[in-house]
Amino acid sequence: MLRLDRLSTTLVRMTIDRPPANALSLDLIQALTDDLVRFGEEAEAPALILTGAGERFFCAGGDIREITLRADAAIPRMRAFHRLLVVLEGYRSPLLCAVNGYAVGGALELVLFADHVVASEGAKFGFPEINHGLLPAAKGMRQAMNRLGRRAAERLLYSGELVSAQEAQRMGLVDEIVGFQELQDRTRAVAEAFRLKDIHLFSAIKRTFTEAPRMTDEELEARTLGDMRDYLNRGETAAARERFLQRKTRRQNV
Repeated sequence: MLRLDRLSTTLVRMTIDRPPANALSLDLIQALTDDLVRFGEEAEAPALILTGAGERFFCAGGDIREITLRADAAIPRMRAFHRLLVVLEGYRSPLLCAVNGYAVGGALELVLFADHVVASEGAKFGFPEINHGLLPAAKGMRQAMNRLGRRAAERLLYSGELVSAQEAQRMGLVDEIVGFQELQDRTRAVAEAFRLKDIHLFSAIKRTFTEAPRMTDEELEARTLGDMRDYLNRGETAAARERFLQRKTRRQNV
């Protein structure tokens, strides 16, 4: 259902493998959440790549059959899915999506919380819920507006249409498009490059992106000064600044 591959000490691939469409069941949502929490608690939290098994579906979103057969399952599953989005948003290390096919509904919400998205040429994206008697999570809709802008989010949410990888890139949803055979290698290369950055600074940037829209100017100032005290006193960041100054001096002396 959820395959975990430890590619290195600092990189894990999480593959949604639930044929035929990699749809999200309650059990799968809980497994994703539990593993994200577990990896986030590691002293050196690894970069994560989220992808789907096969070539056709990254993930078809929530499993409609699950709530059609048992209407009382809808509320617990949405609560669990909301918690998954909260955990995704708060994951402090790089989080990437390798979108290998259709990413629709709840799957698109997962993609919206990624730090970098690489899509195969045949990938499709959309929120078809309005056509199926459903609604996305409110947190996911807010993220769509924050990431894409209100007009683009309205287009996807009001129409239920699916867009190509190329159109998704123009909207700002996708960072890169590659051939299917290149997808995993390219996403891994980006993840490894991100993970080489100072993880404390990377985490501070992610935290501010998440929280800044809801912070006052006074809170933003306090965050800036608090982060500054932290990184000025860390040996790793001091060494990075020293290397920068040495390179600048060498260029000036050439």
